[in-house]
Amino acid sequence: RGCTVVTGGLGEVMAAAARGAKSAGGTTIGILPGETRADANEWIDHVVVTGIGHARNLAVAASGDAVIAVGGSWGTLAEIGFASRLGRRVVVLEPGWELEGVERAGTPAEAVELALRSRP
Repeated sequence: RGCTVVTGGLGEVMAAAARGAKSAGGTTIGILPGETRADANEWIDHVVVTGIGHARNLAVAASGDAVIAVGGSWGTLAEIGFASRLGRRVVVLEPGWELEGVERAGTPAEAVELALRSRP
């Protein structure tokens, strides 16, 4: 759908999101916490190395029109908080964090549909 997906660029959920975006014809950006481009997962088109550790979560949250949060790690919670404070739509894929003002989605496809409502 012509979307650019921004993630933390590493493995696990971030790699799955990038892989899904690539399979749908999207472009991917990975904002890495460290200083080594080689740490990016194989589905990242554009790598941004920061050397700022977890502080990069602000850059991830600020880079999109919406945030889809998957899982329940502290980094995910930080991104939810940053995105909310920045006025971004936040969609949590169940069974993730339950927070006021955050939309919930039962499937990845539903989460994408909700997030796309924020596109300019």
